[in-house]
Formats: sequence, structure tokens, C-alpha cells
Amino acid sequence: MAETHVLFVEDDDVIREATQLALERDGFTVTAMPDGLSGLEAFRADQPDIALLDVMLPGLDGVSLCRRIRDESTVPVIMLSARADSIDVVLGLEAGADDYVTKPFDGAVLVARIRAVLRRFGHAGGPGAGAPDPDGEPERGVLAFGDLEVDTEGMEVRKGGETVALTPTEMRLLLEFSSAPGTVLSRDKLLERVWDYGWGGDTRVVDVHVQRLRTKIGQDRIETVRGFGYKLKA
Repeated sequence: MAETHVLFVEDDDVIREATQLALERDGFTVTAMPDGLSGLEAFRADQPDIALLDVMLPGLDGVSLCRRIRDESTVPVIMLSARADSIDVVLGLEAGADDYVTKPFDGAVLVARIRAVLRRFGHAGGPGAGAPDPDGEPERGVLAFGDLEVDTEGMEVRKGGETVALTPTEMRLLLEFSSAPGTVLSRDKLLERVWDYGWGGDTRVVDVHVQRLRTKIGQDRIETVRGFGYKLKA
């Protein structure tokens, strides 16, 4: 099996070299770049399996780089921020990032987050992937919610007959909602099921992805149940 190829863009030489060595020890192939423009060139040339982007980069900042990558690909993106600043986090997620990690980070935690994202993407894009049914088998067929259709076998979404382009994370989120329409799913439950967090996570990740999903499938399709979570209107 081919090694997972990681694009790592970080302007701090010490962090870049130390993290690259740590990832390579864990079996990843790493392309490390010191700025956003070289990172974009490396992304286009190498087509990595996942991108780790520092928020504060010279030339082309990490948020802008994430947007450029997302314009061209659904490859998973994890943002790295020196602080858990709300603006940094939200901007990165709104740009299309799938997750974020706050620096300084433990190498084992970073690897765990990378593997969690890759597992999620592998499931979302794999053959026969779909929403889990109570017996643990993928639910087959097309689910309809008004003018919204979710093809759980073909992994396609249509609204009013038009195909809706979703990232794998958005697709996983919609599959969770569509597997239990009308049922309120808490943010913690969504973190566990979609982001594969076996530990407490930042619920802003859920909120931003729900908002991104709403803009694509309809603002009124996913309802906020204040104090509890979200539900898909049946």
C-alpha cells in the first residue's frame, strides 16, 4: 500500500523540520514548504492526500491557500493555528478546511487527527459507502427530502434536479442527518460520528460545517434546536 502523502506548509523552520521528521517516522511521505505560494505549487505538482496549512504564512496566507486548494480539489485540509482564536478558526473552516489543530501541538495528537480525517474521507469516497443503518450496513438507494435527494449509494446529492457539489466532510455530515431525519443530533454526537472524535472537540467545527452545508442544500433544510443541536427537516 502506498504511503500517505502529506503537504505541510509552515514558515517556522524549527516547527517545519521537527514536524516533518515526526510524520515521516509515523510512515507518512511529507512535502514541506515554507510559504503559501510554494505550497500551492507543490499541491498542484504532487497532488497530496492531505494538506496541513499554517494560518500565518508569508506571501499567501494559509486561509487564502486553503481557498485556492478548495477551488481545485476536495483533498482534506487541516489548519494549524498558533492560538485558538475564534477568527482564525472560523476563517479557516469557512475557507473549506475540514479540521484545525492549535499550536503548540503534540505529535501524537496531530497524527491522530490526520488519521481520523483520512479515515473519514476514505469512508466517504469508498465504494458502496453510505449512511449507516441500525445493523451497521450502508443504507442503499435515494433518500428524498422535498426537492433534496441524497443518493447514499452513488454518493451524490441533487437539489431541484441539479447536482450539489459537497466536500467529503459535508457529505458525511449530510449522511448523518439523512439517516435520522427529524431526529435532533447534538454537536458532540456529530463530532463523534463525522469527525471521529473519541474525545471532546471544538463544536465550532460543527457549526461552521452546518452553515456551509445549509448554503448548498437550502438554509431552511437543517433546523437549529437551541440548546440541543441540529436536525434535518423530513
